[in-house]
Amino acid sequence: MQTILGSGGAVGNTLAKVLSEYTSEIRLVSRAPKKVNETDIIITADLTDEEEVMAAVKGSEVVYLTVGLPYDTKLWEEKWPVIMGNVIRSCLIYESKLVFFDNVYLYDRTHLDPITEDKKIKPCSKKGKIRAKVAKMLWKAMMDDGLTALIARSADFYGPGIQKNAGILREMVVRPLSKGHKANLFASDKHRHSYTYIPDAARGMAILGNTPSAYGEVWHLPTAGNPPTGKEWVELVAKELEVKPEYRVITKIAAQLYGVVVPVIKEAIEMFYLYNRDYVFDSSRFEETFSFKPTPYKEGIAELVKAERLKDSN
Repeated sequence: MQTILGSGGAVGNTLAKVLSEYTSEIRLVSRAPKKVNETDIIITADLTDEEEVMAAVKGSEVVYLTVGLPYDTKLWEEKWPVIMGNVIRSCLIYESKLVFFDNVYLYDRTHLDPITEDKKIKPCSKKGKIRAKVAKMLWKAMMDDGLTALIARSADFYGPGIQKNAGILREMVVRPLSKGHKANLFASDKHRHSYTYIPDAARGMAILGNTPSAYGEVWHLPTAGNPPTGKEWVELVAKELEVKPEYRVITKIAAQLYGVVVPVIKEAIEMFYLYNRDYVFDSSRFEETFSFKPTPYKEGIAELVKAERLKDSN
């Protein structure tokens, strides 16, 4: 049995599809789970409730923690440590392996080009400090209690299946351009910025979860190299949408105003440092170890635009 805690989002749903290549016993867990594969087992659970997490994890060989809490700092502070504690205790009791889907917020802001697995943990944002705290909880359980686990980190992600008001690239570039408006870029249009394609991230997690030697380490999930600048991202998306690549570069003050309409933008303001310098995510270790070639950005954008058009037509 392989279990996804936090199913229902773009990453969890895509992971469920990929895991069907490894096992027919897949358990999907969330507040309102829905089957992805015909044979999926669904369990309704609140991951902040320890008893419900215990019931969801019981009998699992591998557990994938892919929960995506709303992009809200206060909520993260309240929920993330509780969720991680519940999952760790459950996996220890039932001797389940744990794959934690993480981001790069905990890394040192002065070392973002390239971002490799050995970068210093030195968060400069509230969200980054929360991610560092839960990662520390996980490592302590591995070192002190014998938990078998790994951390799979992703850059900002993009691709089909992202929900409304989620995903910076979708909200700032794809949606505005598709509606005939200018795209919005944080801080600068000159810096390179990596994005991880969701299907690649999901396949990467499935590979790691089913590779015994991968545990006990941090892995960067497969992400295309040589990322575009902000300006080039707009041009890629506009070309696929067949519209003019018009955009504006917005300041923190402008982002605060825009955030009144789109909450995820307001919450992203403290992450401006990811956009006013090159942000180049390096997944070469994963690629070399597993002979994996990430999806080129042009192909990923084509699939994202296709998915957005399908949503708009329904």
